[in-house]
Amino acid sequence: MARKLFGTDGIRGVAGEFPLDPVTVYCVGAALGRFLAAANSEPEVVVGVDTRESGPALAGHLAGGLAAEGARVRFAGVITTPGVAYLTRTDAFVAGVMISASHNPFQDNGIKVFDHSGYKLPDPIEEALEERIFALSAQRPDPVCAELAEDPSLDKAYLDYLVSTFPYRLEGWRIALDCAHGAASPLAPALFERLGAAVEAIGCEPDGRNINQECGTLHVEALRRLVRASRANAGVALDGDADRCILVSPSGQIVDGDGILLVTARYLARRGRLPGPGGKPAVVATVMSNLGLEKALEREGIAMFRAPVGDRYVLEEMLRQGIALGGEQSGHVIFHEFATTGDGLLTALRVFEALIEDGLNLDESVAGLERYPQRLVNVRVRSRPPLDEIPEVKRALESAERELSGRGRILLRYSGTELLARVMVEAEEQELVDRHAEFVAEAVRSAIGA
Repeated sequence: MARKLFGTDGIRGVAGEFPLDPVTVYCVGAALGRFLAAANSEPEVVVGVDTRESGPALAGHLAGGLAAEGARVRFAGVITTPGVAYLTRTDAFVAGVMISASHNPFQDNGIKVFDHSGYKLPDPIEEALEERIFALSAQRPDPVCAELAEDPSLDKAYLDYLVSTFPYRLEGWRIALDCAHGAASPLAPALFERLGAAVEAIGCEPDGRNINQECGTLHVEALRRLVRASRANAGVALDGDADRCILVSPSGQIVDGDGILLVTARYLARRGRLPGPGGKPAVVATVMSNLGLEKALEREGIAMFRAPVGDRYVLEEMLRQGIALGGEQSGHVIFHEFATTGDGLLTALRVFEALIEDGLNLDESVAGLERYPQRLVNVRVRSRPPLDEIPEVKRALESAERELSGRGRILLRYSGTELLARVMVEAEEQELVDRHAEFVAEAVRSAIGA
């Protein structure tokens, strides 16, 4: 059957509407509970939420469904997505569920399920669960909303783990934080203060509706101002569920996922902690990562493999190639030595460790990253035939690739959610970027434009 619930990052939607209406969420819990009970007696599941106003009710309906099938729930309350992933793989839990829509606005929400390994469920299991969810939904059950008591020991266990991964103290450091009024609001200041840093924080006053609103990883201007005003060693911007991290240097430079990959890859490679195929150090980035990152890593003797956009695909490539570090420009970075998913707080700690050991500040550490000009053109289309089977598009693409050979690259793909073709061109010179982006976009527009 066609999948209608699970996407690349769990179940997403508008809270209160299908598939996040009370009946469907209750059935998600019941289907998961039955699946878990088939292999475990009295399975225990950890559940967490971010700060959206819809989170507690969604968690309650999910827990009601789990309980109907004999599963016990321990409620972490407000916690990050990577916090739930960590708890799931390190305690007696057979699964973990995070209620969050990450960097989306407050109206949206989502359900992310982790198995005991701390990884998101594989496709075959999601498909089996989906069939069961629809079968249960057809019976129109009464969606019981369980009362949940928050267990503060779960947050503490996660923070204890983060601290245990960091071999230094941060006395004398000043860190500026933007927690996006999200899941890290109570956790991030506590973490860095516990390590000895002086913390200046914004975006730590969630009201249920202001999560990600003009703050966090998507809006870093306020954090840049705070870094300069407070003379901070670094600024740390997180998104709503804190699986992403964008840094700001003392000079106000934005250090995105590409910059983070460069800093940490060099540090790990010099210490023999960056495994790759054939014994050569390697990282995984995505097709959107800047060519400047690839060139900078190449100068360090580090190979870079590209995966499709999406942390799921980055992780799949890391596991396939035996690579310990991967990430996206968005700041979703996976340090597989420590975690099974991206973790914004863990990412900041890994960068700070590299800076301390190398005796550099953040500006100095990213100095070797020269970004190539990049342009993305979206073309609305009426249909989505294979792009390499459209003669005029294929000719335009081949012509652009010949001229850009060695000086840039071009990426042409369809959007996964809209009737759009995306043309991305990257090259040494802006004139080349603009010319080839328009040339290929016009060929697409002429052939299948809406």
